[in-house]
Amino acid sequence: MAPILPPEVRTSLAVMRSPRLAVLVLPGGTDFSYRPFSRTQGSAVRMYPFSLSIQARFGSAVRVHQATYRVYGWNGGQASPMPHARFALDRMKAAYPDTPVALIGHSMGGRIVAHLGADETVSDILALAPWWQFADWRYIHDDARVLAIHGEADTVTRHQRTQKGIAELTARGVNAEYLPVPGGRHAMLDHLGLWHGRTLDFVDAALRRT
Repeated sequence: MAPILPPEVRTSLAVMRSPRLAVLVLPGGTDFSYRPFSRTQGSAVRMYPFSLSIQARFGSAVRVHQATYRVYGWNGGQASPMPHARFALDRMKAAYPDTPVALIGHSMGGRIVAHLGADETVSDILALAPWWQFADWRYIHDDARVLAIHGEADTVTRHQRTQKGIAELTARGVNAEYLPVPGGRHAMLDHLGLWHGRTLDFVDAALRRT
């Protein structure tokens, strides 16, 4: 049986084992809704396999946190999830100073990661079927690496807009790539090997840059 360590020793070991990369996962939501966000709702549950597989694959090299919000909707100019997403990012930065942060967001979470991409601590951004409105991608700072993956059969968010955003980022000199998923739908329950495989590849590439 492993010994039970006192809190101060566990804290010291945690500091010694600081990750090379912090990963913040941002689940989706909807356009307008004040329904309380739940860790057991579909959009949150959909991202758990991504969060868990990243932590399992890369172990102590990464720390993965999946964010929650107060309500389920973006809600126009209120941008309801943004204070909670920024709080989650700030907590990661405080917990792991000088550690780059990779953001992974699906749908509304893809919109959130674009806004958070203005923070220069953010080194890498993965947008999965992002709900990009009003050129949200323009918030992303120039030194970030960006990958957007979008299903071409998505009827919830527009892959054409995602492609346009990546093209604009590339023209601006950002290291940005667009990956279409032929026949892919919004929930990412198809082409599982592609969605999850490219996500793990994305994190691996981010680690190689640290």
